[in-house]
Amino acid sequence: MAKKRQSFSKDFKAKVTLEALREESTIQEIAVKYGIHPNQISQWKAQAIAGMADIFERPNKKSEETRKQEVEKESLLKTIGEQKIEIDFLKKKYKQIYGYDPIL
Repeated sequence: MAKKRQSFSKDFKAKVTLEALREESTIQEIAVKYGIHPNQISQWKAQAIAGMADIFERPNKKSEETRKQEVEKESLLKTIGEQKIEIDFLKKKYKQIYGYDPIL
């Protein structure tokens, strides 16, 4: 009979990983203490170390790509606005000259 996979809460993972990072006891001892396979603890520890730099990332800091997209979007919106003004002006002049609205 197949065994159901265990799932752990993020709080539990953080607690176990923090204990593994402190290195006050071995991974084997932590595994026995919490009833988890040592490889799982090692994986969580590696993930924590790999993601450590992201913790210190400023949440309001925008990436370079995001900034470029915003500048491009503003430029496109400005162009659309200018074209809208030109179209409205030309429609108005067309009506003044020919006496009726242009057929579009």
